[in-house]
Amino acid sequence: MCEKKELSFSIFVLYSLADKWKMSPAKVYKILNSTGILDNYIIKCYDVLHTQGKEYLVEDITDFVREKGVNV
Repeated sequence: MCEKKELSFSIFVLYSLADKWKMSPAKVYKILNSTGILDNYIIKCYDVLHTQGKEYLVEDITDFVREKGVNV
């Protein structure tokens, strides 16, 4: 189950990606959820990821999404 801090972090990441990708947060959520990145990376690796800066997170997750075959 997702803790409040992980949920808040996930929302921060989602909106940061939406801003960078020029997409709605709902569309970004669908991409992250369908690729498994939301549950299996952002939430699962919260302890490490939340110590990183916004620019690093956006770049890292953008690369990961592209590796999954999604064009953003």
